Amino acid sequence: MSQNNLLFSPTTIGQLALQNRITMAPMTRSRAIGNVPNDTMRDYYQQRNGAGLLITEGTSPSADGLGYARIPGIFTQEQADAWGKIAKAVQDGGSKLVIQLMHTGRIGHGLNLPEGSELIAPSAIAAAGQMWTDQQGMQDHPVPKAMDKVDLERVKIDYVHASKLAIAAGLDGVELHAANGYLLGQFLNPKSNVRDDEYGGSAENRRRYVLEVLDAVVAEIGAGRVGVRISPFNPFNDLAANYEGEETEYLDLVQELAKRDIAYLHLITTPGAVPDSTVQAIREAFPGALMLAGDFNRERAEAVLNSELADVVAFGRPFIGNPDLPQRLLENIELNAFNPDALYTPGPQGYSDYPTHAEIAAA
Repeated sequence: MSQNNLLFSPTTIGQLALQNRITMAPMTRSRAIGNVPNDTMRDYYQQRNGAGLLITEGTSPSADGLGYARIPGIFTQEQADAWGKIAKAVQDGGSKLVIQLMHTGRIGHGLNLPEGSELIAPSAIAAAGQMWTDQQGMQDHPVPKAMDKVDLERVKIDYVHASKLAIAAGLDGVELHAANGYLLGQFLNPKSNVRDDEYGGSAENRRRYVLEVLDAVVAEIGAGRVGVRISPFNPFNDLAANYEGEETEYLDLVQELAKRDIAYLHLITTPGAVPDSTVQAIREAFPGALMLAGDFNRERAEAVLNSELADVVAFGRPFIGNPDLPQRLLENIELNAFNPDALYTPGPQGYSDYPTHAEIAAA
């Protein structure tokens, strides 16, 4: 395989044999009416099955993790069956489908949650900013309930249950979202986690819940089907970034993840946000499959693969307007632009209606 085509070579990460090293990154798209995946979503994922791996949008393992409007869940059989139909459509095209388990924690609003649910988080600290609700438009983030021991155990069980449902429905694995300021990431960060029990205070305590959830999921479905996503130096969703000791804390976390022989580590490395030295240190600390994400194009992706800094590369926004992105990258075909006004609107417009290059040429 030419060094300029390594992106299109097959590989294996954990138990997942991939047709190429291109991953579609998880992206919230808010099309799940009633929090249940639907045929429009199936079309969207099926259209993009030229990638080696597709990671779904953030999908909540719990009713109280549905902080955004119209995001999907996987805590009922109905939701799992719907995801199973999507998985088959993806796998029929040669790709693998991993579901990203994302509990939104304090990022949300009660109007977006099912009746009887409430926002929960490591600590009772509201996130700065606002959240869209279909009923009342933009609303301030409320103060969440600080999770007690019952909540901690219940949500951990929810992650395990969601993972079991996913594998039983035919998905290829799960990714635990411990990045971008959602629940697991909230536990890691000293701004959102001010607990004084065994889950707060020291860096070791703050990563405890992430590792407990991971161990419980691995015990259920096996380490070879589990990935973890992290985002050091990321202030998104009102987190502290570049705080003293942050790099050391993440390297210690990565060493713990490495001990568990998980399928892959998914690292967000947006240029200018994460120092190259940190990425190199994480690569050295994690001998397993490393996936990098963050504004990649083909040239930069080939460079990190050739340098063995990454094993697979995740593309996000380019996949929105280009369902045939792998072909376009391979043949250096110009990319479609996408409509930013339709990123989170319900329905197929600006979602599953983008044409492939072949369809444009045939028109």
